[in-house]
Amino acid sequence: MKNLFIIITCFIATSCFSQKKDGLFKSKNNFTKQDTLRGSITPERAWWDLTYYHLDIKVNPEDKTIGGKNTIQYTVLKENNILQVDLQTPLKITKVTQDDKELEIEHVGNAHFVTLKKPQNIGDVNSIDVFYEGTPKKAVRAPWDGGFSWKKDNNGKHFIATSCQGLGASVWWPNKDHMYDEVDSMDISVTIPKDLMNVSNGRLKSIVKNNDETITTNWHVANPINNYGVNVNIGDYVHFSEVYPGEKGDLDMNYYVLRDNLEKAKEHFKDAPKMMKAFEHWFGPYPFYEDGYKLVEVPYLGMEHQSSVTYGNQYKKGYLGRDMSRTGEGLKFDFIIIHESGHEWFANNITYKDIADMWIHESFTNYSENLFLDYYYGKESSAKYVIGTRKGIRNDKPIIGAYNVNNEGSSDMYSKGGNMLHTLRQLIEDDEKWRQILRGLNKTFYHQTVTTQQVENYISEQSGIDLTAFFNQYLRDTRIPTLEYEIKNNQLKYRWTNIVADFDMPIQVTIDEKEQWIFPNSIWKKTAIKNKDIQIDEDFYVKSSKL
Repeated sequence: MKNLFIIITCFIATSCFSQKKDGLFKSKNNFTKQDTLRGSITPERAWWDLTYYHLDIKVNPEDKTIGGKNTIQYTVLKENNILQVDLQTPLKITKVTQDDKELEIEHVGNAHFVTLKKPQNIGDVNSIDVFYEGTPKKAVRAPWDGGFSWKKDNNGKHFIATSCQGLGASVWWPNKDHMYDEVDSMDISVTIPKDLMNVSNGRLKSIVKNNDETITTNWHVANPINNYGVNVNIGDYVHFSEVYPGEKGDLDMNYYVLRDNLEKAKEHFKDAPKMMKAFEHWFGPYPFYEDGYKLVEVPYLGMEHQSSVTYGNQYKKGYLGRDMSRTGEGLKFDFIIIHESGHEWFANNITYKDIADMWIHESFTNYSENLFLDYYYGKESSAKYVIGTRKGIRNDKPIIGAYNVNNEGSSDMYSKGGNMLHTLRQLIEDDEKWRQILRGLNKTFYHQTVTTQQVENYISEQSGIDLTAFFNQYLRDTRIPTLEYEIKNNQLKYRWTNIVADFDMPIQVTIDEKEQWIFPNSIWKKTAIKNKDIQIDEDFYVKSSKL
């Protein structure tokens, strides 16, 4: 990557991960058997519905090892006796038990197939205990190439955190590592040295002093949670909080920061309640009132861990002090607080079933930055920002990736996706109708995993516009619609080029100093004109070519 802006655009705090292939069973598309086992709903996953986890581990900072167990509770959907659990090397499953009886395991790379002894009758609620240990993958460049980040703060205290989107939660704990099946609730118990604090998802139930050396922090997650949203954050934390009067009542907002940063954080984190006010307006109630909201300082940039949003933007406005749009608008807010918190609605509330549809997370959340500006600074400011981010769009490959192989699409799901949604807002015209569509998405698909098709269909139905070709153009094609036109003998001739079949998006233009809609398609159309040129509304993400 040659230019810093493209690097930043690619790496907006959640994505651009790449998994190393093991070289086995490579197809002509370079996807492996491991890709399929990781990315598809295998028969060994499909027969059981995940209901509850209790992750109970010990983290050893001195030798950078972890160990413990995960209790996996499930409901039997159809009879089977082989269950797939995922855990990535170099971590090792030491044993799996059900009803205290050890079970046979077949290890196939990072997928582990457990043969169950007792009958698995439809409707039964059963559980297994998966014991594991080892040295987890060290994050190379968290969060984009994640794992465990083992750092120390300025006082020499351990400062540790996990991040794993794309790479998979199985990089540090054993689970059903596919996004289609979210656990209904979860307990997280983490044993650490007594001079440190662990912050995970949900609410703190207790801190247990084990002996003179360690404590165990116990957290409970009351809501469904996606697997990459689960996290461990360990440090010399201090805590402060506030209560936000939200749409569903009082919302606890808690902040955990390094001891030296307390006063700085109290001032800087004022963006958090501002975010909550703007996003509840645009998207509807915060989706996890039962679990509260947390902002937790970590030794990397940040990530959208559910109810435990991680923060490492160095207490600067913008993206590490830089404006993603190069317009000045991006320095009006802390990028990580706004972007990563936006994911509480689009990623944690509404979650993709397959990572190929990652745009559902990233395009809407990229656009949430624009909506934050809209709420506090107006439409002109927000439009200026989102249009400015177009400089980073690459149009290298489609936004939607390949299905069933854990393959995400182009990093254009950020800026291009945000500009696609900004364009869509223009087509809908009525801002209140647009707001209700965004709120309706979060209500209709509340705490659900979804497909692209579900989201597309919902927006088409609610807007009253058939958006099939629109989404095909921006999500499944790399070409940017180009308005080709010619002005000759007081006549404007125009059409769309570089388009998919049936693309006929109307667009606002200024003709003879009058703003109006035109309705191009792939066939030349004509209209009268007095001036020698037209002006195309910049709010539409298109190109133009005058003949």
